[in-house]
Amino acid sequence: MKKLTLVFLVLSLISCNEKTNKEDAVSVNENEIDIAAELRSIEETRAGFQLAIKENRFGDLKNYSTKDVKSLTPDCGIWEPFKSIRKNPTGKFHYDSLVMRPKETIIVSDSVAYDFGTSSTYYTNAKGEQIELTATFLAILKKDKSDGTWKLHREVANTRDLE
Repeated sequence: MKKLTLVFLVLSLISCNEKTNKEDAVSVNENEIDIAAELRSIEETRAGFQLAIKENRFGDLKNYSTKDVKSLTPDCGIWEPFKSIRKNPTGKFHYDSLVMRPKETIIVSDSVAYDFGTSSTYYTNAKGEQIELTATFLAILKKDKSDGTWKLHREVANTRDLE
């Protein structure tokens, strides 16, 4: 009889443990990330950022990045005149627009994502000539805890082609 009671007790404990695991599995499924919604939110951030540049609302750019954002743009070749004239604008210089073409956007977690793709920066140089600068970029995005929007946290760009 003691052996039968012990077997029954062990089976009861295993059975209770299985219920707990099933309950845990259900709560994990309820908390899944809505990837499509997060991708739309990232696209809204990207579109807002590009529009702020196009409309010369440079003061608004901080709304699209974390407070401790770090961004490294190319600093060689055809990017040199742009970076120089942007620091000390002369003549007809104007930062016209930025067009980002993501090739891959991955939601890593509910608060971190990355964007990988190419971009074109358009500006008018001091002589009034329209210039296009291309780059490949990798951007890390973080979700702002206060308002739930995705913001640029880190970015590295270079002049190499993706292909």
